[in-house]
Amino acid sequence: MSQTPADPVGPIGPAERSELVDFDLDLTLDETRRRAQVLAALGPDWDPIAVIRGEDEAYALLYSGLDPQQQATYDSLVEAGVLPRGEHGHAAP
Repeated sequence: MSQTPADPVGPIGPAERSELVDFDLDLTLDETRRRAQVLAALGPDWDPIAVIRGEDEAYALLYSGLDPQQQATYDSLVEAGVLPRGEHGHAAP
């Protein structure tokens, strides 16, 4: 008399394991809601152009008044691509 090995049965039976179930999740509504909440939190006075200008001014102040050694280090970091070039509009990608 030969015995057949038993099918491994875990938390679900063998029939459930062989079938795949499609799972679709549409996050469009949630993303729209999230964006609306972000804009509401920013308020009606939020001015993205003013924010970019402020970031540019802060960046210019950060690297102004460097001594020659600091300027050389800054220039080498810009050339290596570690820091962006001092161009307008770089602060907020």
